[in-house]
Amino acid sequence: MDVELQFLQYLTRDAHPTIVIIDEYCAEYKELFKEVRNYECFKYLHLGIISTIKRKSLPEIAKVVSINSAYSLHDLLANSDW
Repeated sequence: MDVELQFLQYLTRDAHPTIVIIDEYCAEYKELFKEVRNYECFKYLHLGIISTIKRKSLPEIAKVVSINSAYSLHDLLANSDW
């Protein structure tokens, strides 16, 4: 398979679903994100904010939403074009 086609398929995949209320709310902002990974992190931040964890830090949110590293959440906040 052509590398460009693989890249385009990666970028055009659907975001992983979370819970219905978060997915519906965040769908209004989907067009602000060029990459699906950033959009997923945007949804994960919202999910972490409404979670019952005491500390709403990026590492704690990353744990609660089951992602390996808080770096992707930090990158969204620090470097995203939105």
